[in-house]
Order: sequence, then structure tokens, then C-alpha cells
Amino acid sequence: MIDLHCHSLPGLDDGPSEITGAIDVARAAVAAGTQVVVATPHVREDYPYDLALIDARADELRTALRADGVPLQILTAGEVAITHVHLLDEDALAGLCLGQGRYLLLESPYGRAPDMLEHGVFDLQMRGFNVVLAHPERSTAFQADSARLAGLVDAGVLTSITAGSMAGRFGSTVQEFTVQLFRDRLVHGVASDAHDVSRRPPGLLAGFEALERHLRGVSRHAQWFTQDAPRAIVEGSPVPEPPRLSGRAFDS
Repeated sequence: MIDLHCHSLPGLDDGPSEITGAIDVARAAVAAGTQVVVATPHVREDYPYDLALIDARADELRTALRADGVPLQILTAGEVAITHVHLLDEDALAGLCLGQGRYLLLESPYGRAPDMLEHGVFDLQMRGFNVVLAHPERSTAFQADSARLAGLVDAGVLTSITAGSMAGRFGSTVQEFTVQLFRDRLVHGVASDAHDVSRRPPGLLAGFEALERHLRGVSRHAQWFTQDAPRAIVEGSPVPEPPRLSGRAFDS
């Protein structure tokens, strides 16, 4: 499996503060069946650091994992805040893309989402970038107006849902909205958004197991959401249409 969204690099954001914590996250990811992790530290105003540190910390982590015999491939990108995009030039944005292509992970707004979101997304698309929205299911703006998210998807935006949202880690409202997004075919991948091994652990399949009782049959498509679509993204290839889910609606 390929985890497109993981805060696993040490000392950059709210992920592990030390290399030992980063190794622990990597071990937990492997134990949960993940083979590739894209390390995506926050790129926003409250975490000021030199972007060159992303590759440097990734190299440090790769060296440590090889020494410890942890079979995990580490790729690098960033989770970019929409308010920070205008501060980055073309080369910086290209260096923050997911894998080999031009897919950029953009952080969904947690609260109110002003029109600058659509304007920012359109600007990125005009500059040749494909936008992947991180954890839109946890955005109160999208919860209040799912048609707004659907409009972005119609305009070519992809979405990456957090496995913890599927499992109910962020509450029933988020879980119920996650079900709606799956049913509306607005999900193009499942990632961990892991930060540690306890509060925000890695692992992707547990989310499908937890969601199965609310959306029967979703587990049959786990490969598409955790392997097929993420692989296309990191390879810079077109992502096919999401599977059509016909399971029953959310029933608490």
C-alpha cells in the first residue's frame, strides 16, 4: 500500500520531534501493511523551516531505516496551506509535489473557507499543478456545503480521505460525512495523516474495516483507494474514476 499523507519526518512540524519517533512511525506503518510512505510535513506559516530540510530529514530517516532493517520506502512532498501557496515559486511547488508528477497536496480548511480556496485551486491548475485536497471530510465548510466540494472535484480536484475519519477517530459527524463522500464518489484515495504511533497512528486498512458496517462492500475496493489511485498519483498518471459503492447509508 501507498500512504500519500504522513507527517513522519522528525523536527519539522507537529509530527515526531526526534528520529526515534520517526522510526517508530515507520515500523508501525510497515506492520500495518504499508510499503511506501510519502512524507508530507506541513508547509504553512506556523511551521517556518527551510524547505531543503524536507529532503535532508528524509535522507536521515532512510539511513536510519536501512540500519534498522525497516523495509519502508520514503518519498517526500508537502501538505501545503492555501494561504502559503502565493509565497512559493514554481520550483518550490514542484519540489513539494507527490512523487514524480504534478500532484500537489493542499490542506483543506478546517473552518470557514473563503473564496480564495477556489481561486487558489484554479491558479494552481493554470500553473500546471493537479490539486489533491487533504482530509476534506474534516472541513466544516465542506460538511455544511458538500456541493462546494463536488464542484471542486468536477473541476478536476482529487481528494484524500483520512483512514482515522473512516474509523471514527474524529467523531461521528466526520465519519458520517466520510460515508457520504464515498457514496457520492468524491474520494480518490485513503491516507493515514499519521503523526505518531498512538494518537494519530499510521495504517490504512483498519478504516475500511470500521466503515464496513456503515457502507457495506467498501472493503472490497480497498486496493483501489490504497494502491491503484495512490500509485497513479505518485507516478504522475491520470487517476481513473472511483469505484461505485452501492452499500447502505450510514446507520448509527
